[in-house]
Amino acid sequence: MYKNTINRRDNLKNQICVISIYVPNLNKAIDFYTNTLGFELHKQYGPKLASLVNGNLPLVLEENDSASNNQNASGVALGLQTEDIYEKVKILKEKEVHFIIDEPTDCPPGKFISFRDPFGNILEYLQFED
Repeated sequence: MYKNTINRRDNLKNQICVISIYVPNLNKAIDFYTNTLGFELHKQYGPKLASLVNGNLPLVLEENDSASNNQNASGVALGLQTEDIYEKVKILKEKEVHFIIDEPTDCPPGKFISFRDPFGNILEYLQFED
């Protein structure tokens, strides 16, 4: 169905190079992603844009007046890999994070939990089976 949409002469692979999340409050988002999830602030580009890192994939937070706290607004779930999903549950509960699924649940690659950032964006931790 989609095979004609890819230019076969293009040798570039469709590799994800950055993930952007639109938030209504950049400072609150930086606080959550750094202090709760352990990302590092790489660079802030003025008052409405920041780049965070965790591994090799940058995460861009962009303040946007149209971003809302609507808990159904996100069409993308950001998946984060962990070695110890039970420890992540404990840490997130201590930080009073809003869970969607707070008990590690079986999924095809291993186990996962699901939760929301302060703006309603869906995030997941995944622990892959050995």
